[in-house]
Amino acid sequence: YHSIMAKALADRLVEAFAEQLHEDIRKEYWGYLPDEDMKPEELHRQQFQGVRPAPGYPSQPDHSEKVTMWRLARIQEQTGISLTETHAMLPAASTSALIFAHPHSTYFTTGKIVRDQVEDYARRKGVSVAEVERQLGQANQLGYTPEG
Repeated sequence: YHSIMAKALADRLVEAFAEQLHEDIRKEYWGYLPDEDMKPEELHRQQFQGVRPAPGYPSQPDHSEKVTMWRLARIQEQTGISLTETHAMLPAASTSALIFAHPHSTYFTTGKIVRDQVEDYARRKGVSVAEVERQLGQANQLGYTPEG
């Protein structure tokens, strides 16, 4: 019981830290909204400028793109957060996202991905169609049933 509660608390703290960091980015680090003063209910409705989509969510369903993020930003070296074989983050109470500050940026859903899109994506990534199907199938993003 104590282990479950500790993990749940860790997950909540990570999400709270992500919210605070996003606010600090808007107000201080990037400073594009230095005078922002939002009420908690406005933050919960995501009425702030910009978005921070994360791998695995509808607008970025391919978790394998974390590998690129980790390599470019040297995440493991900088933070100690590693990726498992299935691209889960360790420690589990971790989060990652891309941050877009543009005033017209919004969250969106890619919708179901069809076979010709998977084939094109696999070709551009230099991986097999089966690998893309495996990655996107885990996220329930395929608009078809893979063969075999």
